Parts: sequence; structure tokens; C-alpha cells
Amino acid sequence: MKPAEAPDYVIGVAGCGAMGQGIAQVSVQGGMKVVLFDARDGGAVAAKDAIAGRLNRLVEKGRMGEADAQAAIDLLVPASGIADMAQADCVVEAVFEDLDVKHSLFKDLEGAVRPDCILASNTSSIPLASIARVCEHRDRVAGLHFFNPVPLMKLVEVIRAAETSDETISTLMALGRRMTRTPVEVKDSPGFLVNMGGRAYTTEALRIVHEGVATPAQVDAIMRDCWGFRMGPFELMDLTGIDVNYPVSQIVYNGYNQDPRLKTSANHMAMFDAGMFGRKTGRGWYTYENGKPGERPSADYQTSADPVNAVRVAGPNPDLKAFCEEIGLTVGTEGPVLAAPAGLDASSVCAQVQADPRHFAALDLSGNTTQRITMMTAPGADRAFLSGVAAAISASGRSVTWITDSPGFVGQRMVAMVANLGCYMAEIGLASPADIDTAMQLGLNYPHGSIAMTEQLGVPTCLNVLNALQQITGEDRYRPTLWLKRRAMLGLPIHTPN
Repeated sequence: MKPAEAPDYVIGVAGCGAMGQGIAQVSVQGGMKVVLFDARDGGAVAAKDAIAGRLNRLVEKGRMGEADAQAAIDLLVPASGIADMAQADCVVEAVFEDLDVKHSLFKDLEGAVRPDCILASNTSSIPLASIARVCEHRDRVAGLHFFNPVPLMKLVEVIRAAETSDETISTLMALGRRMTRTPVEVKDSPGFLVNMGGRAYTTEALRIVHEGVATPAQVDAIMRDCWGFRMGPFELMDLTGIDVNYPVSQIVYNGYNQDPRLKTSANHMAMFDAGMFGRKTGRGWYTYENGKPGERPSADYQTSADPVNAVRVAGPNPDLKAFCEEIGLTVGTEGPVLAAPAGLDASSVCAQVQADPRHFAALDLSGNTTQRITMMTAPGADRAFLSGVAAAISASGRSVTWITDSPGFVGQRMVAMVANLGCYMAEIGLASPADIDTAMQLGLNYPHGSIAMTEQLGVPTCLNVLNALQQITGEDRYRPTLWLKRRAMLGLPIHTPN
């Protein structure tokens, strides 16, 4: 098997759609000759022209030298047929997600290439073992899963199937680096790493909206302003397309034996069935015109009520007391009763402290509280009376998102679920803890890796939030992983290996 660092290394790309073109582009930018094959007449030539156009635009923008761009273009060689793949040291398959089509292609490739040529699939959802089973040399079959658009997305998942050799994996890792990507080694599994790890962010948001806790706009605003996500979960679903993320959710859910932690909600299926796929159809969770967002509902609570001047704080809560004093509220024995629980809902805390639910509100002080505060009330709350609390917070320059009762508010339960799923991926050895965090940041643009988010809440607090969610809802969806429980019990950092 030729070393990936060899100056005469040749990449074959089978399938010249958007993904295949992106893979070819980063390959020639890494100094490797690329043989382009496409089943469509003229497909390979058209792909070379498209890639050349993109490289020339980089020159126009001053991001690439003219000589470097021409050298890269010269490395692109359209194939006249699959027999031209004989010169390849590694072939990356990038055809559409149909197992029969991939089986036929891999059989043809094995008949054309050398026995030591790596056969890699860019599949995002089909198990590698099921692709490799038709091959004679299964040790050289693996996954090389890029993300769209390939030239901009730095992550590549190197997926080890049941019979993939160590040499194949190490060569693909080196190839990924030569293509200026960041490779992470992943075990063959439903959804692999990123598509699996991304389930919690969307499915928990869907559950929150399904329960009537908050609107999509409210959830998105909380996750952006309080937790640093570049996009809220509903914005993200509209961008990727509900026609994509709903089927992937089902593949991962069924692939993991319908684990409740991965289950999506009825509102997700309803959007899919209605053909409301997001930007591409002009309507998803939001509306779009020519691909650009239309007017969106506000996530901010608006009130003309006078701000309250005094409040009561339930229990010894120095952080809440300090926050109240910071925004100019007197903490004493008069006024609304406030609490800042972790994991609990307003009803539970209100009952514990024996407060009047009409005059009780809970504030989420986890995450970033400088821009937005989530305010939550129990059934029976006197909204007119408690609007004075929202007015006082707004007067401090912060936006207020007022939600209905929910254990863990919105942000706590969302972050805890993302973190818990990251811990589960580490627990089952899907990838190393460090690679899991890298993949979530590079593949999904998360502000932190999913395992690292446990430390953002605090390991004990994250466990407490999940335990409270499970106890209040009665759902195994919120059961904490053993990875998290054991490290919390022993007071160990969350990335501590087994």
C-alpha cells in the first residue's frame, strides 16, 4: 500500500456530483493527481470544468496564486471509463446513497484497481460493512466521509469497518491531513460520528416545542444568546433540509435499536410529510424568499408593566441574590418569589418552597446571562403580576424569553442532552473523547465539543439535570450514561478514559 505522502500518489474519485467535486478539489490542492470518473456522459469533463472555475475564483479573490491554481487544475484527469482507475492508489466513491448502486460500483472497481488500492466510500448513512461484503479484499475498504461543502468543512471521518486493516486506516488518516482536512477515526455504526452526535441538539429542541414549552424562535434565541451556538436547532434544520435531517434521525434511531435518547417527535414527521423542508421549499420552521429568511416571530417578551422593585429569593441562592441586586432589585420579604433551579421545573420548586404559584417565577442563570434571561412559570401564574419581573430584567438591557413550565428550562436540558450523547459515544467507543469533541466543533460548528459541554454545566450539575428530567418526566430518554455517572461519582474530569 503506497504511503499517502508519496509525491506521485493518485486519487480516484467515482461520482462527480457536488461531493465528488469537493473531494477532488481538496485532493489536487494537496498536490495529488485525481482521476475523475462519472457514469454520466461528459460528467467527468464537466466536473473538471466546474472545479477549475472554483479554483480560478479563489485566484480572483486573492486566496490562491494563479500558478498554484493552474497546477491543481492540471492534476485533474477525466477518465474515459472505469478501467482508467487502474492507476489510482485510493478511490473515493461519492455516488448517491443506494446500496445496490454502491455494490455494483465496488465490484467494478475491484476488477479495475490493484489489490493494494484503497477503496473508500463517502457514504453518510450506509454501514461500511454492508458495502464491503461484496468485495474480495475487504481489508482495504473503509469510509472517508467528508462534509458539504468539502473545501470549507475541515472535518473528515475515517471509518473503520469490521475487516478494515490498520494500514488502510493509517493511510486514510494521512491522506486526510494531506488534503488539509482534520481526520478523526470512527467506528462503523449508524450515522457514524457527526450524524449520530447531532441528534440530541435537534430532537430535544423538537420535543420542547412539541410539549408547548417554547416556540422555535424562542429555542433558537436561547441557544444562540445563552449558549453560544452559531445557529439555533430550528434554523439548522431549515438549512440542512428537513427532507435530510428527518430520514437521518430515523436511520440513527432505528440503527440504535430505538434508543429513547435518539427519538424524534411527531412534529418532525409532520413537517416532512407536509413537504415543508426549509430554505429549499421556501417554508420550514420559518419562511424564506429566494432562499433568504423572511420575517420571523420575536423571541422576546414585551411588556408595558412597571418593573418591580423588590423580590423574595427561594432558599439560600447567592447567585440569584447577586443577579437581582445587579439589576437593581431589593432582595427581602416582599414581592414575587424567584428561584434559579438546575434541572427542576417551576412547579416542583414552587411546591418545595410552598410559594404561591401566582407569584412565583424561575430564572435560568446557567450559560451566558448578559444578553438574555429565560423566565419560567408554573401553571396558575399571574402573568400580569409577574410581568413586572420581566420588565425589571429588560430594564437592565437583557432580553427576556418567557417559557411555560419545563424541567431544565430550555438551555439546561438541551445542553445536558447534547453532553450526555457525547458521553454515550465515548462509552461505546465510537471515537476517542478528544475526537468526539473535535468532530462536533468542526462538523457541526458547536461552540464546544459535546463532551466538553458537560464541563460547561459542571459534571455534577449535568448529572443532576438529567436525573431530575428523568424523574419528573418518567422517561428513559433522559437516563444518564454510565460514563457521566461514574466520573461524577469519582470527581474525575469528564474526558478521563476508561
